[in-house]
Amino acid sequence: MATPLGWSQGGSGSVCLAFDQLRDVIESQEELIHQLRNVMVLQDENFVSKEEFQAVEKKLVEEKAAHAKTKVLLAKEEEKLQFALGEVEVLSKQLEKEKLAFEKALSSVKSRVLQESSKKDQLITKCNEIESHIIKQEDILNGKENEIKELQQVICQQKQIFRNHMSDFRIQKQQENYMAQVLDQKHKKTSGMRQARRHQRLREK
Repeated sequence: MATPLGWSQGGSGSVCLAFDQLRDVIESQEELIHQLRNVMVLQDENFVSKEEFQAVEKKLVEEKAAHAKTKVLLAKEEEKLQFALGEVEVLSKQLEKEKLAFEKALSSVKSRVLQESSKKDQLITKCNEIESHIIKQEDILNGKENEIKELQQVICQQKQIFRNHMSDFRIQKQQENYMAQVLDQKHKKTSGMRQARRHQRLREK
């Protein structure tokens, strides 16, 4: 019998390579997320700079994009799994129909079915692992979003404190200007009175 369309002798190796590459991508994403969490833990609770906030936000966007790519890879692997399941079903039916007429080919067909079944089991295992990683990544991303919301609240509080300080500074400046004007007027008034007294004394003499 001919080899089913879409499968080749090197198919298993290419699928394993794809899974290895996918696992490397996921592991690198998890490492980067872990590094981001460490950075967030080291942040000062009472002060967050705009640059640090933007850097964390940028990393979060990048991780979301990488997460979306991982989902696309998972969808492709699921398509391969569905194809493998279909091939196994076709081969099983052919084995039932051609059992009597193709006794010599029976052993090779059985061997191929076993290979496809093993490949199917491997794909199912890999898909389960990827789904588990995706769930963990989603939990981490949700945690990052919550941290960003907390950072935004801290920044809002810092802005309000800064506005209050600026308002207090303006009030103090106005008070100082007012006191300076009062003192200046008082000084001018006192100087005028002294000059008037001097003129009066000179006239009396």
